[in-house]
Amino acid sequence: MTMSLTFELLLRTLIIGVGATLAMDLWALLLRMFGIPTLNFAFLGRWLGHLPEGQWAHENIAKATPVRGERALGWLAHYAIGLSFAGLLMATYGLEWARSPSVWPALFIGVVTVLAPLLVLQPALGAGIASTKTPKPLFNSLKSVATHTVYGLGLYATAVAAAAVIPAGG
Repeated sequence: MTMSLTFELLLRTLIIGVGATLAMDLWALLLRMFGIPTLNFAFLGRWLGHLPEGQWAHENIAKATPVRGERALGWLAHYAIGLSFAGLLMATYGLEWARSPSVWPALFIGVVTVLAPLLVLQPALGAGIASTKTPKPLFNSLKSVATHTVYGLGLYATAVAAAAVIPAGG
């Protein structure tokens, strides 16, 4: 029995996106074990919760009014973003890449996605472009690059695992 190309594309995108986001989460856990702070997803949820009110940027998201369910909203958004970036990988390199993955496309997408936190999320949360309003902007920016590199490697590793167990459909 063969699966449709659309179903195969969606299935691989889902698996690759979740797997890569999990890799990123494991990396964040490792960083926290060494005392290196990482993004509190409640703050992402808080930021999203204030968007319908028309508030795009905050001086300091930690001081903004909490939003009901912000932690869950932040985690949901984190995984939705991870899936979206996996979708970008699939849209850019196609189903054939996912059936026979190579590391460079995944790593490229992973590293390019660091532009989102550096240029959008950090300024919106009050940290400035590339964390320029934090005490350690270079460290924080390099940490973001490392995290998104791990995400890219997670895209690749998960694609390899999926390629081993999901037959090519169509």
